[in-house]
Amino acid sequence: MRRITPKVAALVAIAMLALTAPAQAQRAAAPEAYFEFTDSTRERAVLKLTDPAKIQHARELVTGITNDRPHILGRIVKRPAPYNPRWSYHYNPETVDFFDFAIEVCDASIPYVEDHLDEAGGAFLPGLIWCPWSSRLVREIPVP
Repeated sequence: MRRITPKVAALVAIAMLALTAPAQAQRAAAPEAYFEFTDSTRERAVLKLTDPAKIQHARELVTGITNDRPHILGRIVKRPAPYNPRWSYHYNPETVDFFDFAIEVCDASIPYVEDHLDEAGGAFLPGLIWCPWSSRLVREIPVP
């Protein structure tokens, strides 16, 4: 019986590791947070953040802890994202950042980008960089 107990304990330990490894790997993976934002048109869109520092900054903006760098900028991708289905484009999560002031060439409203998406990346939104000057986060939303 003494020989069986260590073997059973070893099997239980292996089984526990197998069950907890995916959960640990998931926690170790990049975090995700989703935020709804708006602009002067009052239209709304959703962006995804994966950088922990940017997620924290976004949460502080939404809760009013800070008003530093309140506007959103980043590179857009010309296709819909599952979390932002209303629009034919979305921010590339790895490029999203926040700003106080930006150059005019990247400023456009949410619907204007939609209406002129075929022109984006040329003279309109060079490099697909979008920085709507009137953008602001509205709220954090649950993971879609």
